[in-house]
Amino acid sequence: MSRYLVGIDLGTSNTVVAYAAAGEDEIRLLPVDQLVGPGEVAALPLLPSVRYHPAVGELDPASLRLPWASADGDATAPVIGRYARDLGAQVPGRLVASAKSWLSHPGVDRSAAILPWGAGDDVAKVSPLTASASYLAHVRTAWDARFPGNPLAAQEIVLTIPASFDEGARALTVEAARLAGLDRLRLIEEPQAAFQDWIFRHREGLAAELAGSRLVLVCDVGGGTTDLTLIQVEAGTGGEAPKLTRIGVGDHLMLGGDNMDLALAHLVEQRLGGTERLSAGRFAQLVQRCRAAKEHLLAPDAPDRTTVTLLGAGARLIGAARSVELGRAEVEGLVVDGFFPQGAADEAPRRRRTGIVEFGLPYPADPAITRHLAAFLQRHAGAARAALGAAAPDAGALPVPDTLLLNGGVFRADRLASRLADTLARWRGAGLRVLHNDAPDLAVARGAVAYGLARTQGSGPAIGGGSARSYFLRLDDGGPAERAICVLPRGTETGREVHLPSHSFALRLGQAVRFHLVSSVGDTPWQAGDLVDLAGDDFIRLPPIATVLPAPEGKRREVTVRLTTAMTEVGTLEMHCVGADDPARRWLLAFELRGDNASPDTPAVESPRLADARDLIERVFGTQSQQVDAKEVRGLRARLERLLGPREAWEMPLLRALFDALMERAARRRRSAEHERTWLNLAGYCLRPGLGADLDEWRIDRLFGLFGQGIQYANEGRNWSEWWTLWRRAAGGLPEAAQLEILEVLAGHLEQADAGKRSRTPVLDSYDDMVRLSASLERVPTLHRIEVGKWLLERLQRPSEKAHTWWALGRVGARESLYGSAHTVVPAEIAAGWLEAVLALDWKRVEPAAFAAAQIARLTGDRSRDLAPELRDEVVRRLLAIRAPQGWIAMVRDGARLDEEVRRRSFGEVLPPGLSLIGAK
Repeated sequence: MSRYLVGIDLGTSNTVVAYAAAGEDEIRLLPVDQLVGPGEVAALPLLPSVRYHPAVGELDPASLRLPWASADGDATAPVIGRYARDLGAQVPGRLVASAKSWLSHPGVDRSAAILPWGAGDDVAKVSPLTASASYLAHVRTAWDARFPGNPLAAQEIVLTIPASFDEGARALTVEAARLAGLDRLRLIEEPQAAFQDWIFRHREGLAAELAGSRLVLVCDVGGGTTDLTLIQVEAGTGGEAPKLTRIGVGDHLMLGGDNMDLALAHLVEQRLGGTERLSAGRFAQLVQRCRAAKEHLLAPDAPDRTTVTLLGAGARLIGAARSVELGRAEVEGLVVDGFFPQGAADEAPRRRRTGIVEFGLPYPADPAITRHLAAFLQRHAGAARAALGAAAPDAGALPVPDTLLLNGGVFRADRLASRLADTLARWRGAGLRVLHNDAPDLAVARGAVAYGLARTQGSGPAIGGGSARSYFLRLDDGGPAERAICVLPRGTETGREVHLPSHSFALRLGQAVRFHLVSSVGDTPWQAGDLVDLAGDDFIRLPPIATVLPAPEGKRREVTVRLTTAMTEVGTLEMHCVGADDPARRWLLAFELRGDNASPDTPAVESPRLADARDLIERVFGTQSQQVDAKEVRGLRARLERLLGPREAWEMPLLRALFDALMERAARRRRSAEHERTWLNLAGYCLRPGLGADLDEWRIDRLFGLFGQGIQYANEGRNWSEWWTLWRRAAGGLPEAAQLEILEVLAGHLEQADAGKRSRTPVLDSYDDMVRLSASLERVPTLHRIEVGKWLLERLQRPSEKAHTWWALGRVGARESLYGSAHTVVPAEIAAGWLEAVLALDWKRVEPAAFAAAQIARLTGDRSRDLAPELRDEVVRRLLAIRAPQGWIAMVRDGARLDEEVRRRSFGEVLPPGLSLIGAK
């Protein structure tokens, strides 16, 4: 049995630990031992959730020793906590911050070593998952040192997460805890924990305290997120405590203290003067300085002014330091008016991009928390009106909660708390009660323990409500609209399995299967089995869930299954395939958490001529020996187009069905040079861009099994061209290891081109295709991409090099990957050097160079990737001078979405209808 109940708030800015001994109801805070200076350790209630990665020789190992560490320290081991935060404010580019925000960012590989974001090659990198695990590991070690007889891993742990975290982020949080050695835990949402803390502190007179309340809004503005939750209060009978039910949560909103720090940093950067923008590393350093200034000026009894100093770099550390004064009134004004502006209750969040976009994180376009709050209340108006009962306003007016609980360090500033309360009161047409939160930084960790005590000891009521979302399985039923079936209704209690007995699925054993889920926080009372149209913005697409159902003795056969869904005790969604004939046979479905970089927006509708198309493929590549001459093999594509229409209009389901038919007959591609060439051409076209459809990962895995075989007709230059084109078209789905293997083979062939052997080997007849492929491998490490770019630039110095190589250079140096993770983008300073070579050309004569410049200079809003404004301005001026397409100009000047023509040029050919790559968003 556990000796302690432990609550851990793994926050974006700080990690806090609270606990209570078994059988007691006193909640204490764990002072966490951490470095606060060189050789200085202190036990503090807040552990800043940051890591500092020192350079070799920068810090004395003896000065980094913690109480539990061995005598021999590691001078390059990361520093965690207060001292790490202070070091990060002094030295640019070595601080890992906001790992929790990165953990919820599906646009990157969250298990890849990408942090500190934008740091140089001399800085050790870590993944968001590992960084989060390291903070929990520090907590575990500190606990074990304080309670050696009761290790943390053996205690009952409640770990908090934002209510808005999707299933991917929740699963990654659980995985971070597992990596830290903490397997026994359950999750609780942070706003719920904050209110649970308030309940615990008022448990003796809770009925009287909430006598006038019917609906509580918890607004939790943390370091990385704004979390909104509605809790219904129903009065108890006979002196019993009120019943508390969560009836609404907000969508994921990456908006919090980090954004406020960024806004201040932008203001200070302008006042610092200087002719150049700060580098990503130095700007990150300035953000840390502004964070400290904000906390100083928003604290109780704050001074009227404080100074923000940005130290110089290198030997001019002190001499080149620059300072700016910030006043308390202007900081409060920037935060109050910028993030909590007054507005009407029907004012929706603005869509247009603003300046608060930094470090590769997808911050919302509108930083106004009050507008997001209005949209949240509109979405949950039905449930709110029912909760308020007779106190609800007339029909047509927005039902606003009558009670407010604020959580998060920013609300220590009275002006911020007052602005939000006044705004809600104005919308409501009457005042509302604001519950007192005595410790906004500590309430969530304490509330996690209070929740555990309420469950195990009855120390006050626990907030109910079950699942905060409804979950749906997307159906491909051939209808005109995209539909889904409800598999877990909102409000389903933890541990209760939901079955769909009237829906069965025929699946093949031994073959990958994949399901797509969506969720909604809307208050529509859907029930299991309900069919819904997936129109509007209320549905959030989740990472796919997939499995391979094992086949007995390697044989494939079909099995009929049904789906069961449950919210686990841990607090994560779990789905199983259950045998229809034998319910004891169950297969767990796991979320794929690397993230999809493309999504098909077109429902899967099978072509009525697909069977005929398969027959055409069978005639050429079938098992039976048929009299098919070379002309008929060459004409397969034309016959398919006559049957199915122009291939540019073939939609994703048809393309993948054709690929599957070709893949089943891959062994017969070697019958002749024409067979091989035709198969390679059609297979690559039908699988492009290698991702975006169900089971593409499985298809890519099967296809890559052919790479080691090479081509059969190696003396045919055209076959080599189709071979490289196949891999370029499929590159979007190839993992890093596969792309590295391809690049290694390419490098060997391209070295022959450098040696002047181009005319002697048939493979070198496909030189142009190899160049295009080398530029399309976006998942190889950045150093490899830099080497490719350097090689291309050297080739371009030769008069004989074709102009399309400039396209390849632009693709390698592009600021926005088409499908790869942002962390593999070539550093801005290197790309700027390449751009200088492009600017030296006459773009009227070398048109591909103009497009390369547009790709290299594209605006992303991420300081670590964007080029200097003056370089972008020069590219815009040159593009205007040659009357380049407006899409090229807009992507450099405004960071605009890619239009169809730009997408086609970037990818190298037209994409399947309905497919949107990451770079086009």
